[in-house]
Amino acid sequence: MWVCGALSGARTRAQVRRGLLRACGRRWSAAASYSAAAEPSRVRALVYGDHGHPTNVVELKNLELTAVGGSDVHVKMLAAPINPSDINMIQGNYGLLPKLPAVGGNEGVGQVVAVGSSVTGLKPGDWVIPANAGLGTWRAEAVFSEEALMAVPSDIPLQSAATLGVNPCTAYRMLMDFEQLRPGESVIQNASNSGVGQAVIQIAAALGLRTINVVRDRPDLQKLTDRLKNLGAEHVITEEELRKPEMKNFFKDVPQPRLALNCVGGKSSTELLRHLAPGGTMVTYGGMAKQPVTAPVSLLIFKDLKLRGFWMSQWKKDHSLDQFKELIFTLCDLIRRGQLTAPACSEVPLQDYQHALETSMQPFVSSKQIFTM
Repeated sequence: MWVCGALSGARTRAQVRRGLLRACGRRWSAAASYSAAAEPSRVRALVYGDHGHPTNVVELKNLELTAVGGSDVHVKMLAAPINPSDINMIQGNYGLLPKLPAVGGNEGVGQVVAVGSSVTGLKPGDWVIPANAGLGTWRAEAVFSEEALMAVPSDIPLQSAATLGVNPCTAYRMLMDFEQLRPGESVIQNASNSGVGQAVIQIAAALGLRTINVVRDRPDLQKLTDRLKNLGAEHVITEEELRKPEMKNFFKDVPQPRLALNCVGGKSSTELLRHLAPGGTMVTYGGMAKQPVTAPVSLLIFKDLKLRGFWMSQWKKDHSLDQFKELIFTLCDLIRRGQLTAPACSEVPLQDYQHALETSMQPFVSSKQIFTM
């Protein structure tokens, strides 16, 4: 299990991180003293016992921290984000649902405090992320089996490590696995300001690909446009602009994309299909509009378009842990080179979870809520 500690709002991010690392350091020396007979301590966690609206069913509780067995690893959580999949899981609308009661959160980074006598791949001080979804990362500490964790480099920013295992992995795999794109070719996507969308922009730029990024119209559109272009976006257009006849002129100067990435569904996905090059592929990885993907028959027949889906959890099931590690280390190299940064994040102490959950479900929020312990 993983459990989060409260942070004072007045403490700076640097102070928080130094304090966390000092606290972990004091505990490493206790590693050898852990045994099955150790007296359990209580740690805080965000738990839900029923499916429903997150602010109604999630509660901050004290859970028992079990003793460290031979193949176990004691981890102190450092940071854990709120992703749309976390919300869907709590609501009961996801492809993977843990047994209830469950601790929320599928992603985050922690630091190893102690290891059992049989653990060979991890040591105190290592940074780790969940190897698979469903562990429950919204807690301050946890005792997990070694196989449930994967080490990540500690020389990357904390927020990058905390948000590494879901959105950037999804973005990279979708760019690489469906169309063999060459530098100079273009990709079109909706939900471009999402965590995946921001990762797509940056990874595509690193690969020499041009991105056409569709967003919803909003009062601060210019601010959002500037931010996405600073990440490497070549074009930022609104859903309304995408529907205009003038888009034909746009594609006289920009290569028609052979790959579209859909996280919205409904009319937005139909418009992506209309602008795909013949033989192109639209990959759906989300359904924010809660509307079905509608594909006109003429586009399927006369343009031979392909409709595919992607789910990172399924990719992990179909590939080995070594392949997942290779993916993570590829992304870490991009981070070190300054070609991939974490999405805009708002750090939130665990006790403010109600506000964080509510904010994460609001429209036009460009900042990811991330619990810091």
